[in-house]
Amino acid sequence: MSSSSSSFSLFQSITFPSAPCPSNALLFHNNPSYIPSKTTFKHSFNSKTLLSKPITVPFALTESDSPKSLEPDLQTLLQQVADSFDLPSDYFSQLPDDLRLDLNDAAFDLSNGPVIDECGVEVGEALLNLSRAWELADTSTSYTLASKLPSLVNSLTDACGRRLVAAGRRFQSMGQYGQGELQKIAKAMDAAGRPLSASSISATTEEQPKTEIRMFKFGELQVEVTSDKANIGVAIGFVFGILSWQIAQGIQSVPESSLEYANDNALLLAKSLRGALLAIFYSSTILSVFTTIGLFLLGRQLKSEGK
Repeated sequence: MSSSSSSFSLFQSITFPSAPCPSNALLFHNNPSYIPSKTTFKHSFNSKTLLSKPITVPFALTESDSPKSLEPDLQTLLQQVADSFDLPSDYFSQLPDDLRLDLNDAAFDLSNGPVIDECGVEVGEALLNLSRAWELADTSTSYTLASKLPSLVNSLTDACGRRLVAAGRRFQSMGQYGQGELQKIAKAMDAAGRPLSASSISATTEEQPKTEIRMFKFGELQVEVTSDKANIGVAIGFVFGILSWQIAQGIQSVPESSLEYANDNALLLAKSLRGALLAIFYSSTILSVFTTIGLFLLGRQLKSEGK
């Protein structure tokens, strides 16, 4: 009987706890030669149906930690932009000349065009003042103005987002300088500008090669290069080349034998000066020719890109 009890315990442990053990299963285990009849199966089935009750376990799948819920809100992103400008008061003024030019380019991208019409009066004036602070390399004023952006979050438009992204690219192009402060500014402005620009940023990126503004830089001088300005340069180069050629021809038409001076040293000095002037004006003529051709080709290229 003990072996039968232990066998029953083993059998019971491998059955489902929610379903009661039918009597015919116990009989079959104790007597392997026992063959249940159809009536027994029917009785067993009815008993199981009546005794066992379905257990319903309600559950629900809830969506948590979705990407949108993890993203910081726009006001937090704008605050990160403001915090990135928390720099020493002389930081911008101590930048090298090439980085100062890039800073001016960032100011141009931030405030270029009808910024008041696109971003509104309050936001537009804030961006204009911020760009002026960059042009003046005024770090403290830049931080003060950038700190106002979080409070203007409800007034920002997609155009403002595009301007932030464009200015952020300028800061990114400055590379690693100091402790990476410029790259922090670039990342913060890009992160804040992209949610604003949303669907329009992809179209802007695709059209950028066609609408890219070419700038001519010479020291502190910056001039936007357009097809009309290139054509004006062609005319100036052509006239300057003709004048240089005429002056060189006039100097060369004076024979050396006609030069009369008090002594040989003065004569030698006059001949040297004549040769130097000829070299200068002939060189100017050649440079004018190449410059005229280059500007002519550039003007045609800009005109075709504008179409």
